[in-house]
Amino acid sequence: MNVIQNKIVGFCLCLFMVSINVQAQKKKSASTAASSYTIEGNITGLADGTTVKLIPGATHSSELPVAETTLKEGKFSFSGKLNEPRFFYVVFGKSKGNISVMVENSKIKITAAGTVSDQESERITFKEVTITGSKSHDYYKKETAFKEDLDKDYKDYHVGIDELSSKVGKARKEGNKKALDSIYNTEQWKVFEAKEKAFFTKVEKTTLALIAKHKETWWGPFFMMTNFTYFTPDQKPLYDQFSETAKKSYYGQILDKDLNPKSLIGTSIANFTLKDKDGKSYAAKDITAGKKYILVDFWASWCGPCRKEIPNLKTAYSAYSEKGFEILSISIDKDEKAWQKALGQENMQWHNLLDDDKVSKAFNVKAIPATYLVDNNGVIISDNLRGAELEAKLKELMKS
Repeated sequence: MNVIQNKIVGFCLCLFMVSINVQAQKKKSASTAASSYTIEGNITGLADGTTVKLIPGATHSSELPVAETTLKEGKFSFSGKLNEPRFFYVVFGKSKGNISVMVENSKIKITAAGTVSDQESERITFKEVTITGSKSHDYYKKETAFKEDLDKDYKDYHVGIDELSSKVGKARKEGNKKALDSIYNTEQWKVFEAKEKAFFTKVEKTTLALIAKHKETWWGPFFMMTNFTYFTPDQKPLYDQFSETAKKSYYGQILDKDLNPKSLIGTSIANFTLKDKDGKSYAAKDITAGKKYILVDFWASWCGPCRKEIPNLKTAYSAYSEKGFEILSISIDKDEKAWQKALGQENMQWHNLLDDDKVSKAFNVKAIPATYLVDNNGVIISDNLRGAELEAKLKELMKS
């Protein structure tokens, strides 16, 4: 009897140990799954062999792919690990089209119907995009849903303005100030400008509310990175409101570098060529030849602090241009019409060129206004000089 009892006890112990081992394996598998991500895609309408790249987004920099594959029967997959959720672009072809996704350590599925344009560009557009398995992506969509209303507002206030906008563009191109003034004084244009002002006020209000709502977590810096293309000193208080946890996050650290870019003082600038408002190309070395000091000024039509600084630049230019001081303003505007309009309003008497996205990156411009004072050897001797500081520096230099 004791032998039988011992065998039963031994058998039960064996089952118990097997059960523990199975549970441990399940926990291990769950833990492994939670510490890595997989992205499985199923895309219709695109040819087999189409390249698919996973490229980091929301960094304000040109990023290299972290993974690359090709479509096979419409399917692709990526896998990896992240310390915290990240924003990525799934890019198809030679940057012909993309799908954005918030990636976290989970099993993520992407389905979409792709269409290749029959135009020379062969752009790829996507419909019926569905992304599942990422709670971060679901939250991102929910928190940014208001942008659909903004898109509708934008389209609504542009209805019926096409003809007038064309006339404005033509007058600007021809430099016809009389025609421009005539258009600007029409009731239709005044109504349009009032609606445009109200629209951008709404954009600013909703954007700032979104960022403030997430000041305690990494979402705050992330939303700053996705809602601002460039930063100005006006945005520094937004960064200051973040918790230490938010500031130390992945996007918090990138944001800090953008708001406080590394100094280039002591480095030499390379020659570059850009175009003016008439499409004429100018090389920096030709503009600055024979000058003692050159202020390279990065700005944009939409940048309030940049526009406020222009009168100070005019004062400095008037006082020192005949003594060897030159200004070279470079706009980072993406909207050339807005840049042309600003030029007409500001009437700057020095060279104004439009950035090609390469020159600003060469200067590591992350926030504007950004100014670099360069000597006649092409070496940056000071940066971010504005107002009284610029005046004092030029006064000191011109004495020597």
